[in-house]
Amino acid sequence: MCGIVGAVAERSIEKVLLEGLKRLEYRGYDSAGIAVINGDNKIERLRTQGKVRELETLLNQSPLTGNSGIAHTRWATHGEPSEYNAHPLISHDEFALVHNGIIENHDALRHFLREQGYKFSSQTDSETIVHLLHYHFQKTNDLLKATFATVQQLEGNYALGIAATKFPDQLIAVRHGCPLIVGQGEGEGENFFGSDTFALSHVAKQFYYLEDGDIANVTKKTIDIYSKDGKKVDRKLQTPEINYDAGDRGEHRHYMSKEIFEQSRALTSNLEGRLGNNCVLDTAFGLHAKKLFQEVRHVQLVACGTSYHAAMVARYWIEELAGVPCSVEVASEFRYRKNVVPANSLFVTISQSGETADTLAALRLAKKIGYLSSLAICNVPESSLVRESDLNFMTRAGVEIGVASTKAFTTQLTALLMFTIALGRQHQLSPATEQHLVKQLLQLPKTIENTLKLNNLIAEFASHFIDKNHALFLGRGELYPIALEGALKLKEISYIHAEGYPAGELKHGPLALVDKNMPVIAIAPNNDLLEKLKSNLHEVRARGGVLYVFTDNKSVVNENQEGIHVIEMPSVDPILAPIVYTVPLQLLAYHVAVLKGTDVDQPRNLAKSVTVE
Repeated sequence: MCGIVGAVAERSIEKVLLEGLKRLEYRGYDSAGIAVINGDNKIERLRTQGKVRELETLLNQSPLTGNSGIAHTRWATHGEPSEYNAHPLISHDEFALVHNGIIENHDALRHFLREQGYKFSSQTDSETIVHLLHYHFQKTNDLLKATFATVQQLEGNYALGIAATKFPDQLIAVRHGCPLIVGQGEGEGENFFGSDTFALSHVAKQFYYLEDGDIANVTKKTIDIYSKDGKKVDRKLQTPEINYDAGDRGEHRHYMSKEIFEQSRALTSNLEGRLGNNCVLDTAFGLHAKKLFQEVRHVQLVACGTSYHAAMVARYWIEELAGVPCSVEVASEFRYRKNVVPANSLFVTISQSGETADTLAALRLAKKIGYLSSLAICNVPESSLVRESDLNFMTRAGVEIGVASTKAFTTQLTALLMFTIALGRQHQLSPATEQHLVKQLLQLPKTIENTLKLNNLIAEFASHFIDKNHALFLGRGELYPIALEGALKLKEISYIHAEGYPAGELKHGPLALVDKNMPVIAIAPNNDLLEKLKSNLHEVRARGGVLYVFTDNKSVVNENQEGIHVIEMPSVDPILAPIVYTVPLQLLAYHVAVLKGTDVDQPRNLAKSVTVE
């Protein structure tokens, strides 16, 4: 969602702030802005609707100079995307503020502030915060005290960055529900804060991860952190594990393409150190994982978006291989209904960023209602989800910048399969089956490499989709969630309406939509359900539908028949088919989007890390 950067230094920091915003573009946004405290201790601000490059153009035309400042990319919630709704927001030319999150009681605060004579220049909930800060400062004449008084009146989730003209060498950073980190500058006399470490990796290598309720007082030479009760606290200075080379696209036109082709390497990293001699190591999930897995009698998987599709696949694996009952739920639904917790139930969350608001809230609810323990499968070691879970498993996908998740998804699937094997060993999985699956996992990166060789062929088929408005993806069993994922990828970056459907349900509605103008993409690995899927494909052809069949068994359809296109896949064990068959669907979505000229890496209206409800 929104991105925040703050900097205070002995040098001019406008270029540092701008670079930070560029590194936050992957989160999704519709406007951008920057504000600095200049040498005369006055606020200078530039804002624009649109991309950071447009802000950069403005900055070149009207340079800002200052040693402290804040910057922001906004993803609209309250108020349309526009310059006047863009951050930073200002009160009385004395306070500037940037905000990520949602203030739920903004209507009441707005009413109160208007009664005090405050005038509003935007439609945002965020403007209430900066005016409230000004209001409390008039009473305290202390920036830190005014900040504490302000946040005590806020309801909702938020991360804040604050600058004030009377304190040009001081910035305030606040975290409540939305992620915010403070970076210790590599150079002497400079410190920073931002939404994530990637935003600051060009100026800082060590970071403080603020906890909920923390308020950081950041100056050129000091970083003081206070808990929500006002007491000064010590937070550990940490060096992140993530490699930041993702900022370079290399030979690729888009980050999404780069990240699709990084999947073999990402999976190799994901597997490294987790596999023993013909087995998955229990310790990959934590020192006490083996004992815990022996006690587990039910698994509850919770996630959002693409991660939810990974959870859907895992349910098939867990019940088939481990013999343990498994439930899957969207986090935003789980947290708002009455829950009956089965005995000895393990709560598993899946998230790329580890900061997804609904998933975090679901975890916090689970801790209160009687789950045996919690496990986070995540890509960011320092994230809130990891820090708040009992066990964790890092997917090691590396930084993923494209909004449409690719390597994060396949590494999640691989992690979930390893979890299934480790869990299953304590229940019904035989040593021979585990040995076979481990062997298949070791071959997986190479299989992905071979699958990526289909790139040129899939690029050719992509031209068939340019004038289409709808598409249908079909799969059976554990490939049904992959059909959902394929449809999601196509719709989110090419803006073609697409649906994923269980092929057996074709006659129960979707068949009414099938004609020559609605391509049908079928996922058809050589598994036990292939014969069932064949009949579904015949139903499509009988209605004039055009088929695109991904299969490692060419006999599934007659590829010489008009209206049938076969993409021959590498042979793969059926258990691993969901991971492998994901890749060509990513390529299809990518090439269609490129041909349609959409913004592949930053599709409209979407955000990479959804840190608000």
